Amino acid sequence: MRSVPATARAYILGAVLCAAACLLPLFGQRTTVGWSAVALLAALYAGCELPPRCRHLRKALPISAASFFPVLLTAAFLLPAAAAMLVAVPGSLLGRVERGPAAPRRIWRAAQLALATWSAASTHTLLGGGRTLGEPDFPRALAPAAAAAVVFCLVLTLLEAGILATAERQPAGVAWRGLVLHSLVPHLVHGLAGLMMAVLWTSPYGPVSALLVLLPMYISCWLFAQYHRERTAHQATIRALVQAVDLKDRYTRGHSERVGRASVLIARELDMDEERIEIIRFAGILHDVGKLGVPTRILRKDGPLTPEERRVIQLHPEYGHEIVRGIGFLGEARGAILHHHERMDGTGYPCGLAGERIPEFARVVAVADAFDAMTSTRSYSRARPVPVALAELERCAGAHFDPRMVEALVKALDRHGWETEVTSTEANCTEIASGEPSAAASPSDVRGIPPQPVRVADRTPGGPA
Repeated sequence: MRSVPATARAYILGAVLCAAACLLPLFGQRTTVGWSAVALLAALYAGCELPPRCRHLRKALPISAASFFPVLLTAAFLLPAAAAMLVAVPGSLLGRVERGPAAPRRIWRAAQLALATWSAASTHTLLGGGRTLGEPDFPRALAPAAAAAVVFCLVLTLLEAGILATAERQPAGVAWRGLVLHSLVPHLVHGLAGLMMAVLWTSPYGPVSALLVLLPMYISCWLFAQYHRERTAHQATIRALVQAVDLKDRYTRGHSERVGRASVLIARELDMDEERIEIIRFAGILHDVGKLGVPTRILRKDGPLTPEERRVIQLHPEYGHEIVRGIGFLGEARGAILHHHERMDGTGYPCGLAGERIPEFARVVAVADAFDAMTSTRSYSRARPVPVALAELERCAGAHFDPRMVEALVKALDRHGWETEVTSTEANCTEIASGEPSAAASPSDVRGIPPQPVRVADRTPGGPA
């Protein structure tokens, strides 16, 4: 517990004491408890928590999708509140923990789920849900079950927000709202599944039939895990390629990530759907991956390039396209990598495409690439202030850049701002648009300038080009 902050330890202890207090009815007045049902449901929940495939979900999905909550909600619908909360304890204490310290995390998880289950069971009983399960009028059972699922969600996320506030110093209100928004609908679905299990449990077919409800849940868990592993592999591929480029071209380190971020801002302003936004982020991050095929001495040259060296640099989009040709999940990003140095007037490279013939993703990345090139310190130029860079993009719109993409970037930065190294210098529009370096003052006098947030609202119309 030493690595857990004192406030978090006190919070966990408070949750454990509250859970213990909720158990008192089992030891006081005589309460009818189906201990065989408690044991069977507890064993079932523990078995669902143990498989390795389920642990992958906790990294990528909200808490509502992390466990087999229908089992806990079934206990809330079938058992007294004090007995129902016991169902969550064995699985929580035996389940896998991704990060240490393991003991306090397991104890916290057990207390959290026990309190949420107790709250759901108490709500269900208060609304008369226990009397409706075995009756023919099944729809009457929906309202108490839905209310219990909502209470389960609210208590679970409220407790989760508390631990985030005490252990990780996150604002409790913001954390709770985010958790609820992502968890409410999945919890209602789990509540419906739990109700189906409870109804079958009390039917003539008995508990065995109730297990059939878990089969689609288990399959869904496996599919989510497969998706998460595939997505993790994609991210690892992107990360490895970007790191290779950054190691080779030290002057543009971080450039790829910033271009990806600016591309996403433009895409959101254009109302692209989330799937395309994810691909365009990949396009921005990988747009310069072809530099892996360019000799390091050229990439790191401080002085002006010779015509032959310029021709070698201009091959990097084709190199990049060849590198990513076989990566199927990149989709439209491959075209952006190949064509992000094309110009609207047809004077770009490598294919001399013009206007709408240039792929949309390439037109987005071209603007994002030029913007970051102008607002970042390079070996051959000093960083410009954001307002000056935007004025230059607007001056070049129509000839070099798609005006719609430039306008989208201006609006996005006006709304969200941008943090970059800010200094003043002048550069030629053609050099920035083509990504080709020219001789410039040494950047040594501007290195070390701290990041300064700049908003587009500070830009003076018709600023210097």
